[in-house]
Parts: sequence; C-alpha cells; structure tokens
Amino acid sequence: MDAINSVFCTIVPPHVLDKLAQAENPALSESARRTLEADAARRTRRQLVMARTAAAPDGERAEKATGKPHRTIHDCEHRTALPGTKVRDEGGDPGQDATVNRAYSGLGATFELLLTAYGRDSLDGAGLPLIASVHYDKKYGNAFWDGEQMVFGDGDGEIFLDFTLPVDVIGHELAHGLTQYTANLSYYGQPGALNESVSDVFGSLVKQYTLDQTAEQADWLIGAGLLAPGVTGVALRSMKAPGTAYDDDVLGKDPQPATMDDFVRTGRDNGGVHINSGIPNHAFYLLAIQLGGKAWEKAGQIWFDVLTGGELAIDASFADFAKLTVKAARARFGDGTELEAVTKAWSTVGVPTA
Repeated sequence: MDAINSVFCTIVPPHVLDKLAQAENPALSESARRTLEADAARRTRRQLVMARTAAAPDGERAEKATGKPHRTIHDCEHRTALPGTKVRDEGGDPGQDATVNRAYSGLGATFELLLTAYGRDSLDGAGLPLIASVHYDKKYGNAFWDGEQMVFGDGDGEIFLDFTLPVDVIGHELAHGLTQYTANLSYYGQPGALNESVSDVFGSLVKQYTLDQTAEQADWLIGAGLLAPGVTGVALRSMKAPGTAYDDDVLGKDPQPATMDDFVRTGRDNGGVHINSGIPNHAFYLLAIQLGGKAWEKAGQIWFDVLTGGELAIDASFADFAKLTVKAARARFGDGTELEAVTKAWSTVGVPTA
C-alpha cells in the first residue's frame, strides 16, 4: 500500500471561521480566532508526524478483526492535549456526560453501518479501534479527524453548539478515516473535494441508517442541529440544495455550488475542498432519490465499491470518480435502472462519465 495521506480534516470549513473571526462581536470573533489557531497548530503537527496507520502488515491487522466495535472515549477537560482522560471504554455503561454518550453512540452507529451494509470491519476493514476525545479546548468551534482519532469541541454556544449533537458530523469525520484506509484521496482541489464529499455521503448515510429513513424521508443536511438558535440557517451543508444551508449576517452565505457551471476556483481551503464538494454531493443525492428506498443499499453501495475498489487514484478528478461509479453500477447491478440513474445524476451536475 502507498503511504497514507494522514490529513487533518475538520467539519467546519476555514472560510466559515474566517468570516466569524471578522465579526464585530468579540465573543464570536475571539472564539473563531481561537479555533483557527488551534486548527493551524494541529494541522502543522499532523504534517510532521509519520502516518503510523500504514505501519502494520496486512496479516497483522487482519488478526485484529473481530466484527465488533472497540470504542474508547476520552475527556480533554477543555485542554488540547490528546487523547485526554479515558472516561468510557467498549461495553461501559452510559455516564452522566451526554457528550460522552453521544460520541460513543455515534462511533457505534458508523461501525454498524459499515459492517452491516458493506461487510467492512471498522475503518480499515481489520477491526481498527475507534478513539474519540470530547470537550476539546475552550469554546472550540469544530470537530476533526486527525489521521488517528476523532476530536469534538463544545462550540461557543453563540454560533455552534456541541459537535456531538449531529450523528452525521461523527459519521463524516470517521469517513475521512475510511477514505484514508482505502482510496487515500489527496486533500487539495478536486480530489480533496471528493474526499470531503465522500465524508458527507457516508455521514448522511449513518444518519439515515440510524433513523431508518428512506432517501425521500431524509433531510440531506450535514450538521442539522449544530447551529445555535440565533443563526439564520439549518445546517453546515445541504446535499439536496447546495448553497442554501445558511445565509446569516455573521456566518455569511453558504458558498457551495450544485453544478460544474458554478465551480469555485480558489487557493483557500486547500483549493475549495469544502466548497466544491457540493457538486459530487448533489450527484449522490440525485442518484439516491432516483433509485428510492434506503440510500445506503444501492447508491451508497456504488460509492463504497468505488472507494474500496482499488482503481480510484489519489489525485482523481470528479470525472475520474464519476466514470468509476458508472463502472461499479454496471458491475454490481448490470445495464439497468441503476446504471441509467448514475449517468443521469452526473450529467445533471455537469460532470462527464463517457
């Protein structure tokens, strides 16, 4: 296996925090600046650490596979040293801290979806332990996967609430680990946007699986319930209607495009990875709605097949990914409804599959 791109991936994009850091209200700006500084330090630290996740031989990792989750939750107690104090281990009873309990449940829901729907034992397919830390830093407005574990902030209470509240945020960040162990997509430009989109897709599927929803019943929002009551918005992103998740005086307007006609060219946010992910997000939504039923069963299976199939290059473009979804749909379902729906979904967002 090639060296793993052990990247630092956050749920809240830098452009959102940049906007908040310019707010006139010091309670908002100071929290945003603190979060940006913490993210920058953690990102730099991550780049200096070798990806230990690639060190164990496949045989050794396979021996660890159990078909059961191994979760450990730590409490940072508002400090930044990871992982913090262990407060709940696998099989432990729920405690008084709702944040700890939500993190534990969210890790389990993600594990269950991967195992039940796709036969995959944890993120690496070999029983990788799932580690999370809660109560990170003071008023930290983000959640992230750092290449080895999950970390959740409590939010500032003014813009962002507790980051364990939406289960899709937990699923999103863990899916970065899934990508890390499979397609290993780089984190810049279109492959970076695909990396973010894959996390949104599986984050949404974790939520839908947990709620036992069909594609039609799902809200297709990422981070619903994360924004504080005073914010004009419903979530961080919308897969159904990219660009409509929020439009707030302080937070700004959701910049995500839904089609290639509005593709954003920028050097910020690693080439717009959190922005242009709206395009493949919308393609997946269109496919899931067209196929109907439980989105993880067909649409999700096609995405999973591409992610784990070994043909997706680390620098894949949207078109590269789209072509492989067509190939995967044909291989699994034949030349029928699924294949037609995949082709139509990508065509609608302006990404070629031929």
